[in-house]
Amino acid sequence: MLLHKSGPPKPECPLSIQLFYPLVSNGQVKEPSKLPQPAPPPQQCSQLCHPNYSLDNVAYTKLVQHTTKTGSSLHGKLAHAHIIKTSFKPCMFLLNNLLTMYSRLGEFDSARHLFDRMPKRNLISYNSLISGYNEVGLFDKAMGVFNEAKMAGLKLDRFTYAGALSVCGQTGDFELGKLVHGLIVVNGLGSEVVLTNSLIDMYSKCGRVDHARNLFQSSDNLDLVSWNSLIACYARIGANEETLTTLVKMHQCGLSLNTYTLGSALKACGKILDNSGLFGKILHGYNVKLGLDLDVAVGTALLDMYAKTCGLGEAIQIFKFMPYRNVVLYNAMIAGFLQIETFSYGHANEVFNLLSEMQRLGIKPSTFTFSIILRACKSVEALEYGKQVHTQVYKYDLQGDEFIGSGLIDFYCSLGLSTYALRCFNLTPRLDIVSWTSMVAGYIQNGEIESAFDLFYRLLESGMKPDEFIISSMLGACADLAAARSGEQIQGYAVKAGFGKFTVVQNSQICMYAKSGDIDSANFSFTEIENPDVVSWSVMICSKAQHGCANEALNLFELMKTCGIAPNHITFLGVLTACGHGGLVEEGLRYFETMKKDYGMSTNVEHCACIVDLLGRAGRLADAEKFIFNSSFEDNPVMWRALLSACRVYMDTVAAKRVAEKLIDLEPQAAASYVLLYNIYNDAAIELPAKRIRELMKNRGVKKEPGLSWIEVGNKVHSFVSGDRSHQMVELIYTRLVA
Repeated sequence: MLLHKSGPPKPECPLSIQLFYPLVSNGQVKEPSKLPQPAPPPQQCSQLCHPNYSLDNVAYTKLVQHTTKTGSSLHGKLAHAHIIKTSFKPCMFLLNNLLTMYSRLGEFDSARHLFDRMPKRNLISYNSLISGYNEVGLFDKAMGVFNEAKMAGLKLDRFTYAGALSVCGQTGDFELGKLVHGLIVVNGLGSEVVLTNSLIDMYSKCGRVDHARNLFQSSDNLDLVSWNSLIACYARIGANEETLTTLVKMHQCGLSLNTYTLGSALKACGKILDNSGLFGKILHGYNVKLGLDLDVAVGTALLDMYAKTCGLGEAIQIFKFMPYRNVVLYNAMIAGFLQIETFSYGHANEVFNLLSEMQRLGIKPSTFTFSIILRACKSVEALEYGKQVHTQVYKYDLQGDEFIGSGLIDFYCSLGLSTYALRCFNLTPRLDIVSWTSMVAGYIQNGEIESAFDLFYRLLESGMKPDEFIISSMLGACADLAAARSGEQIQGYAVKAGFGKFTVVQNSQICMYAKSGDIDSANFSFTEIENPDVVSWSVMICSKAQHGCANEALNLFELMKTCGIAPNHITFLGVLTACGHGGLVEEGLRYFETMKKDYGMSTNVEHCACIVDLLGRAGRLADAEKFIFNSSFEDNPVMWRALLSACRVYMDTVAAKRVAEKLIDLEPQAAASYVLLYNIYNDAAIELPAKRIRELMKNRGVKKEPGLSWIEVGNKVHSFVSGDRSHQMVELIYTRLVA
């Protein structure tokens, strides 16, 4: 019999027919508390395991279904073993149930072994295996079974095609999805509402909203799931206006909104600035009317919406009144704290209190919980808190998770601890592209450009394909080094790998050319972007500003507004820089006010420093100093450093002395302030104060950071400091220099 070769599990107790009688009584499966007692003495087993004592197909099936339902593998495996032991010939229905049981238990080797040795298979056999593979993300194997079903000449049904469409959606394989869609139409299943919904979901996950919308609009047979699928499609890509419009149409058609619909709509409300809070409150009222406001899924969506639109207070109230809390709700509340623009150390304490409360209630934190808390620690540079999170990660045995590994790498890199980050990187057993990207970006952030290049080349050697984000980071590194040649090679690789038209890559390309001094190539790269986003416009405006093309930068800003792209903080930083470099004082002051009044943006220290620089370059040093005192950044060194630079330009040693003293009080160990004041006195040929500054630096132990130089040779970037002898070819270099 073929099933004798299917590799059944080896039971830990002797097989006995009496083991199963307590489980099956009058065709019903009993509760786990009434499961069989320990096995009878060994001397009875030879009689009890005799083939004549086998059960029938119905009894075996109920045992297997009981295992599938409860997830407890013992009795289902015992049943399978007893089938083989007694040489019982199972029917197709029982075999398919065994197949489903092994799939649900995640034992796919056993499932496939059984499948391959079944004397006959029907469509349910194939569907069970496809569904099982899909659930655990084995999409290639799921598609392989789908192809086997086609080759077997079976007439595929809606469940088979739905499984294949799920694979296409999860993998983002649009072309394969279209082929499956064609097979559905050819086989006369195009009007099946289940498949319509699966197709909408597949096109949505592949980013083809137009296909999803057209299919929805052309279908005559739509149900609640169809509407929910389209709403989720819009919400997934951030098409928030369309999400809410579709919700209204659905309501007008007389369809009831459920938790899934309202969750997607509330998610959209959290991403729209105009009237989203009001619309969200209307949805909140509708939830209360339906009695869904205390549902944990809806409550989580409400909490998230309020945190993003109305402030943290309302979100906290939602959290407090939820009768049932799970890890998702706690994650939403923790993430809500991170929505605060002025996130502080005190808020980090609140986040840790939530983590402690979760653990006290026996709610196990998820990988997402720890990743959010690491972001909180990063934002306030809370090293000790971050280390505590790292300890908790080990406690819950999550140190091998790629998601958390990336968060730890990002956290340590943000504090300049690249060595710690690299240790986390090396200890992550399954490195995904996010982990590589985090480590490369961390090196670049900390100025360790050579290490970033070495790691990038190591990634290429590993055979893993880089994504658009790591390509963007490497182009950013080339921009920092003004290494145009390396940048062009990486850009060439991006084009070859299919990332050349990704906006994030094109934005970095603009930045790379601009910082290399090639503003024409930067401008050409900008014109090549099909749909420039706010980052594209901002990078180009900043590039024009840095190159002294003030009027071009401002014209570009006006064109950006005409195209309907709303500027952000970085855009205005470029505009103010352009005004400063172009001597356009009044225009700069006007844009500064426009930013606050017309766009409702809060100005940060960088914007205010631009105004100080703007006034300083125009020689209005007194106005610049007055502006600092009237701003909310009077104690920020960046402001005073901008003014001190202007003092040097206009050789105002009196103001320079006053400003430098303020700077040194704020940053007593920062060498830049001492050096800048020294240079001012030195330029003015005032030797004694200059000499005293040198002595003051020596007495206070202030050391000037050594200058760093880079050179690009043979696709590799080498860095040197003054008197550096650390390079592996140092002897050859110095020999050549001396010669």
